[in-house]
Amino acid sequence: MAGTMNDIDGPASVDRRPGIIICAYDSEDDGWDLVENLSGEIWSPVGARAVPIAAADPDELASTLAARLSSGDCRAVLLVGRTHKGSGFRVQMRAENRTLDYKHRLSSTGPGIARTTAPVADMLRALTAAGLQADASSEAEEDVGSYLLYRILADLPDSPLTPSIGLLRAPAPANEAAVRKGIKAAASAMASHLTPLPRAG
Repeated sequence: MAGTMNDIDGPASVDRRPGIIICAYDSEDDGWDLVENLSGEIWSPVGARAVPIAAADPDELASTLAARLSSGDCRAVLLVGRTHKGSGFRVQMRAENRTLDYKHRLSSTGPGIARTTAPVADMLRALTAAGLQADASSEAEEDVGSYLLYRILADLPDSPLTPSIGLLRAPAPANEAAVRKGIKAAASAMASHLTPLPRAG
């Protein structure tokens, strides 16, 4: 058991935990940080490394997320934003092939719909177990979150291990403590499906 823990929690140079990007894509929601108050360390789910990426221009952000996935260092992305379609948390299960203003197709050759690769059922169970109201929806909301979700799914690198891509929406009136709880629950559910990075050499 000790050897296993050392493999997981050792120095960064030998850290084989896959990265899970946590990105609050709306600049107004930058307060949803996951820094632990006492230690100053970034919270990470069991078996993975949380990689926070700050909000930015949507196209720049999409390119940054795609590059991190292509490098193989990160195996999952959890986008976090707001929903205005209910009073609970919502896991969005698909995104449409639309430009950011939702007036045109984003890609003339891409599929009309891209489906999330995240373990939606497990995420919902984790959110519920954390005492949060949550549901899953196939309805895309016309915002940056849906745009990013489609961009990332459409640009996934060819790999035998499909990255886990999810979009968690918090209710508009949710306080920061509830949002952090939701992020941790959803990210932990996604991390439970990830495998360690291969050993170097």
